[in-house]
Amino acid sequence: MAAKRRIRAVLFHVFCALFGLVTLYPILWMISSSFKNTYKVFVDSYNLIPQPFDFTNYARGWQGFGGASFSTFFSNSAIIVCLNVLGALLSSSLIAYGFSRTNFKGKKFWFFTVIISMMLPGQIILVPQYIIFSKLQWVNTFLPLTVPSFFGSAFFTFLIMQFFRGIPYDLDEAAKLDGCNTFQIYYKILLPLIKPALITAGIFQFYWSWDDFMSPLIYLSKPDLFTASVALRMFSDPTAQNDWGAMFAMSVLSLIPPITVFFIFQKYIVEGISTSGMKA
Repeated sequence: MAAKRRIRAVLFHVFCALFGLVTLYPILWMISSSFKNTYKVFVDSYNLIPQPFDFTNYARGWQGFGGASFSTFFSNSAIIVCLNVLGALLSSSLIAYGFSRTNFKGKKFWFFTVIISMMLPGQIILVPQYIIFSKLQWVNTFLPLTVPSFFGSAFFTFLIMQFFRGIPYDLDEAAKLDGCNTFQIYYKILLPLIKPALITAGIFQFYWSWDDFMSPLIYLSKPDLFTASVALRMFSDPTAQNDWGAMFAMSVLSLIPPITVFFIFQKYIVEGISTSGMKA
């Protein structure tokens, strides 16, 4: 029996290793291609070890285009991401607190409208949003990409609500006896207790904002305002030769922030998702 268990364990780990290799192959291929010149990217595509290593792709890609380097593009992405994370956490947690811990007229109706908005495809509101932001003269600014996050997210509101509902109402009553008002209960008592939910929501918002391509493409037309995702697209020019080596080099650099965030906060992702179904 012990021998059979060892064989099963070996087969299981071999399968996981092979599956992991297949999953990671596209990333390994991209990293390898970032050290090849444009000709060898496709001619020598099956070889993951560049012959020779070409480091000029990183220098050439970092120079950017339109008078803006990739340091500008990464800075733009960082600004948008930070504002979106801050706005999503503040607004969604406050809305979730209102729905889960207070009573007001029409509460069920408004909660239903929040939930139903999760089923609304984002493509439907692209044109109305663009018209509104254009009339406000927000086009070619970061405002259309950041301001909406300060009005709450249906998904994050629902996620955080589950944590609020898992906290006993006795804490609210005790805080009221100590002289806390409704808002003080929110930010002094309850917010510190839902740290996993806030971190989980922040990580998701970080990923969605960092990887967002459509919104910056629609609202930004000046190169010095481009985000990293839009800037990467500029390396592909259908009217000229594509600089694939530089594009892959900058793609590798653009993966560093989300991968770093994942490894730092991965335990909170699991904890936030696994406990989001708690109810009082």
